[in-house]
Amino acid sequence: MKKMLLHWFAPGLLILLAMSLCVPVFAASTVDHSKFEQLQKQFKSGPEVTKACLTCHTKAAKQIHKTRHWTWEMINPNFDQKLGKKNVLNNFCVATASNYAFCTTCHVGYGWTDKNFDFSSEVNVDCLVCHDTTGSYKKLPGTGGHPAYKKVEKPKGSGKFIKPVDLTKVAQRVGKTSRDSCGACHFYGGGGDGVKHGDMDSSMAAPDKALDVHMDALGLDFSCATCHKGSNHDIAGSRYAPTAGSGASGVKTCRACHGEQPHKPSDSKLNDHTAKIACQTCHIPTIARGGVATKLTWDWSTAGKLDAKGKPFVKKDKRGNILYNSKKGDFTYGENVKPEYVWFNGRIKYTLVGDKVNPKDPVTWINHFGGGPEDAEARIWPVKVFNSVQPYDPVRNTLVVPHLSGDDDTAYWKNFNWEKSIATGMDFVGEEFSGKVAFIKTRMAWMITHMVAPKEEALSCEECHSKNGRLKNLPGVNLASGGGKQ
Repeated sequence: MKKMLLHWFAPGLLILLAMSLCVPVFAASTVDHSKFEQLQKQFKSGPEVTKACLTCHTKAAKQIHKTRHWTWEMINPNFDQKLGKKNVLNNFCVATASNYAFCTTCHVGYGWTDKNFDFSSEVNVDCLVCHDTTGSYKKLPGTGGHPAYKKVEKPKGSGKFIKPVDLTKVAQRVGKTSRDSCGACHFYGGGGDGVKHGDMDSSMAAPDKALDVHMDALGLDFSCATCHKGSNHDIAGSRYAPTAGSGASGVKTCRACHGEQPHKPSDSKLNDHTAKIACQTCHIPTIARGGVATKLTWDWSTAGKLDAKGKPFVKKDKRGNILYNSKKGDFTYGENVKPEYVWFNGRIKYTLVGDKVNPKDPVTWINHFGGGPEDAEARIWPVKVFNSVQPYDPVRNTLVVPHLSGDDDTAYWKNFNWEKSIATGMDFVGEEFSGKVAFIKTRMAWMITHMVAPKEEALSCEECHSKNGRLKNLPGVNLASGGGKQ
């Protein structure tokens, strides 16, 4: 309830506070879109709304076309790998390829269901997904990014219905992006609330100071765009080419505001740490601490079990977290999770489709963080590590792309046949498949940079500099209290 009240009343309280302090207040928008003649109609589809938007915002779609939010593609500047959601593998939903109709629920476009999607079409751009202010605009999974245009039973036969979106209402009330609009996709990455990152979930829509000092809805009230600034619709920041130090990726880093010596001169020892330790390491003591559990493990090898009637089933814990899903396998979760720590210099290399893996290795890393104690560019960073058991080809020793979603008889969620599913997925991406399926343990990591705690909650020296401290497995660290690099 507290979070809900913050979410709804924080803007008004901030305005009253600003007025009492004689601080200028700027409205979210200086334009009332409900007055526009172009929007005085009943829209039948998302592309029809976009067409109306483009009568005024004539360059917007062409700008979107140049962004990673549109292409889901980028070239790794360090390893010349073709990355982006369109190309990478992961160890939660595995791959978007051959699953576009479902995965593009979080694409900024309409109609990407297969390889024939028209990336040059301006009306295929979805303006509403980022600029909705009503909270009522929802995309419908399985449609390639369209919302519901009519009453839809979902899932079929369930007796549960999704109401159509009032496109006119949404179009007339568009505004600037917000934590809500960004979070509609980014809070739910990986298939659910808090699944993927651990430091981003629905609790960040209106956090209090204890959860995040910067996004505190009654305090600084940062939006995502405060740090992830952009121009021409190109938003700064990338999980594939992140900023590890004080370099410039366009994202406003801690050092951009707090400087290279952020602590008081009397805390000179703490300031010495900034050369080798990311600010987030000390100032984000735990993740998933807003009341939303983050997923820690995913075991695909147990998927496919059916109930006594031969039907797929779902098992949940008391809080509603899914522990088992016939379509996906077993899961575990955690709250108030301590991050793991790595040396990181900003360079990440990915294991892609076709890359060889060694099944004799204890674990296969999907992404490899570069850096070490002797690397001048590297700092110690907190990361969330996600552990999985996922399918691979034991003959070719490569990870595979499964075709999971769809109404066809090769989709795993329809037939629970790994061989058919993977044959279709690998054919889709043009890679060979032996026809054999086995499972391999994998890990994947993400930098932690949200859920910054108040300074009083920062880690103590002993948290790291002790025999069983947080950095006990990290090379180049003196575990003696108050010690530094060896």
